[in-house]
Amino acid sequence: MNARAAQASAGMKRLALGLLLGAAVLYVLGTWRTPYHSAWGYVAAFAEAAMVGAIADWFAVVALFRHPLGVPIPHTAIIPENKDRIGENLANFLGEHFLATDQVLARLRDFDAAGRVAAWLSVPANAERVSERLVEVARWAVGALDDERVRQFVAELARDGLRQVEITRVSGQVFEAMTQDRRHQELLDGILLQLAKLLGEDAVQETITEAIAREIKALKYVGLDQMAARMATRKVVVIIARTIIDMADDPQHSLRLRFDDMVSGFVQRLKDDPAMAERAEQLKAELLDNPAVGSYVNQLWSQLLSWLQSDMDRSDSTIRARVTQAAQTLGERLASDDAIRTWINGELQTAAPQLIERYREDIRRYIVARVQAWDAKEMTLELEQHIGRDLQFIRINGTLVGGLVGLIIHTLTQLLGPV
Repeated sequence: MNARAAQASAGMKRLALGLLLGAAVLYVLGTWRTPYHSAWGYVAAFAEAAMVGAIADWFAVVALFRHPLGVPIPHTAIIPENKDRIGENLANFLGEHFLATDQVLARLRDFDAAGRVAAWLSVPANAERVSERLVEVARWAVGALDDERVRQFVAELARDGLRQVEITRVSGQVFEAMTQDRRHQELLDGILLQLAKLLGEDAVQETITEAIAREIKALKYVGLDQMAARMATRKVVVIIARTIIDMADDPQHSLRLRFDDMVSGFVQRLKDDPAMAERAEQLKAELLDNPAVGSYVNQLWSQLLSWLQSDMDRSDSTIRARVTQAAQTLGERLASDDAIRTWINGELQTAAPQLIERYREDIRRYIVARVQAWDAKEMTLELEQHIGRDLQFIRINGTLVGGLVGLIIHTLTQLLGPV
């Protein structure tokens, strides 16, 4: 409970009660002195009406929170007796008037979320603020993750996940996607062009020829002339280079087609060959069960966390600087790109109705349930302490206004006289 609000409310109660008691004293005095001077009649009329107004407004204010004087008068203790209904009506009011789709969309249109974000992030101080908050969260996360229990959990989770992966089938699907529409031929084209270019150079051909010729000489075949061997080898190298060039130029080259068949067969084996699948699973199991692998992964994990923590603790943190620069760059790019801002705002306008319709009833039910869960006495006391000061003005005003009305009535009565 807010102590200041409680003190303010108690002070106003004392003031309102003091005015009521003052009116009572004034009424007694005025009634007593009226026979001695007619002016005291006006005082008594004022005080009488002031007491009536004060008591009536006291009753009205108290009736909001409890039964006056503990008497269970009907339609009193309005707030505690109708707490659940008030909560439901409040939830319905918010749902209909604050969460209505048309109102929210109109507010979004005027809000220009993308423009506001862009303008805010473009300010260097704001970008630094974003990086500071993100680094704080990251520092906490790194510190929390640097724990043996977490490392063991992550390692076991990774092992369990990898054990469930069918290596050959997944690899087959990946390779099938990569080779669809003969995409692998593009890779082959690049390799063939580089090989053809390399083998077409005289220096390369000479180097290969010399190497092969030396090997032939080392074999010491009887009757084989070294010069003839060099010439024959050079021709072989040229033929190989020409063959590679032909393959690169001809999409339907026989060697290309054989390469297609080889790749297709390999992909099919990855997907359907039980022996290959069994062997891959054995290798996977051996790798996952190897203590050295787990130790290495844990070591890498610890080193990564240590580096992250060390960097974020420095005043010239690389991560913080990068995040700051990224946030500011994002803001500047958004600010300069009308199209992307329009797109973001449009997407918000498109998504908002679905989100509103989806969560409006959840919000309404949450408010109803939250109010129902409140203790009626505690809620009543809390409300009375927070708004009681303002409610006491009703009693004060009732005392003064009632007194003035009584004075006016008495004055008119005296002026008009008996009818």
